[in-house]
This record gives sequence, C-alpha cells and structure tokens, in this order.
Amino acid sequence: MFSKSKINEPGHKTGESSTPEAPKPQTSVGSDYKPSTPKTKPPASVLSADLHVTGNLKTSGDIQIEGQVDGDIRAHLLTVGEGATVKGECVADDVVVNGRIVGRVRGLKVRLTSTARVEGDIIHKTIAIESGAHFEGSVQRQDDPLSSNSSKQAPKQQPASSGQA
Repeated sequence: MFSKSKINEPGHKTGESSTPEAPKPQTSVGSDYKPSTPKTKPPASVLSADLHVTGNLKTSGDIQIEGQVDGDIRAHLLTVGEGATVKGECVADDVVVNGRIVGRVRGLKVRLTSTARVEGDIIHKTIAIESGAHFEGSVQRQDDPLSSNSSKQAPKQQPASSGQA
C-alpha cells in the first residue's frame, strides 16, 4: 500500500513520478496560504471619559463610549461605560449599557447592567435587564429591530430633530 520513494537515491530516475508530484506541493502551498490570512477584526474605538462629542457616530465595527455623546450612534457592538452619557438614538447589533442613555435604543441583543440608566424606548430581539438597572420607557420585541423599525419610526423623529437644531 505504501512504499518508500527512491527519488533522492543516486542513480534512480523516476521522471514520471517526480513530475506529477512537483506541482502538487506548490498548489497546496498556495491554497494553504490564502486561508491562513483571514481578515482580522479591528479593536473597538474608545471615546474616553474626557471627550464630549456633538454629532452622529457611525461605524461597522465596535465602539465603546466612556464620555458624552450628543447625537445618534450606529455600530456593530455598542458599549456605554458606567460614567458615559448618550443623548440620542443608539442602534447596534449588540448594545451593552452600563451608563446613561437618553433616547431610543434599537438592537438585536440589548443588555442593561445593574448600573444602567435608560430613558427611552427599547426595541430589541432579545433583552436582558439586570437587577438595579433604571429604565423608563417602553420595551418592544421585533424579529428585525434594526431595519424594519428604522423605516417606520425614523421619519417621525427627523422633523423634530431638525426643528430643534
């Protein structure tokens, strides 16, 4: 079934067996190289505690808020730190609230920790509210809170926001 190759022995010539074997390692090396370079996920963007941002933030990555944001936030993973305050709508696949949010929260997974303070409606697919969290607003479950809700309720919010600015 298995036999020892005599390619490296002097005086033995196997032209047929060495020719097919030579391209195979090159092909496998090339194909092994492509999967070994997956796209690495960049680290979360952090807004420090002494930073006050006025305006909207949008990223396809992760963001961690430790300071104050007056504006809407859209991200993949949004983490609001214990001393942070966000005044605006927060939309993300995953939302973890340790601090304060004044505004609507929309996310597939929303988690309010024991130090969270939320004043506004929460639209979610799954939600977890720890004991000690302060929440004032309504909770609504939707299968797709990110896309279906934005088309229904965002236009109602925009005139009020533009009238205040």
